[in-house]
Amino acid sequence: MFTGIVEDLGEVEAVEHLGDSARVHVRSAVVTADTRPGDSIAVNGVCLTVTVLLAEPPGSDRSALPPPRGFAADVMGETLKRSSLAAVAPGTKVNLERSVRLEDRLGGHLVQGHVDDTAAVLHRTPHEHWEVVRIGLPPGLARYVAHKGSIAVDGISLTVSAIGDDWFEVSLIPETLSRTTLGVKEPGETVNLEVDVIAKYVEKLLGGAQ
Repeated sequence: MFTGIVEDLGEVEAVEHLGDSARVHVRSAVVTADTRPGDSIAVNGVCLTVTVLLAEPPGSDRSALPPPRGFAADVMGETLKRSSLAAVAPGTKVNLERSVRLEDRLGGHLVQGHVDDTAAVLHRTPHEHWEVVRIGLPPGLARYVAHKGSIAVDGISLTVSAIGDDWFEVSLIPETLSRTTLGVKEPGETVNLEVDVIAKYVEKLLGGAQ
């Protein structure tokens, strides 16, 4: 479980294509400072399990080594089909968040790291100190998205500031623009979407779509 508060803007170092799966190597000393294999890290909103911690290059002085420089995680075929991780390559910037601990503050909203669908950035409207980003809204998700409600975009907990039949908008403060991928996503680029899971449970309890 995550909160949608991005801890670090990491960078993909390598991608190993393994038939119907892939292993992604991500550089970030921040999220690996207290991480062990088996821990969960959200990468652009996708919950992945750390399989390997990446050490410094051979020949380094192990007695003076800093924390691991990054981690590797396996991405299964289903995840590649349903998320933007299929398109990452060396140099791609990714939003990173470690799983929430029970004693942590819930700064965003409850995010599972289970991507519901992808959508394209439609356009950006800059203002003096903030920016509005319009994103496509897939038909199957529209019923779960409400004005002033929460949505995770590439793993970032955001508030819906406006909504239409096939789009929604989020308003981004300078902190979000500088510390996440949404600061550089251009119109036409793909983002991962995860709607508020509470909306899904309410629908099911009321006898809605299964």
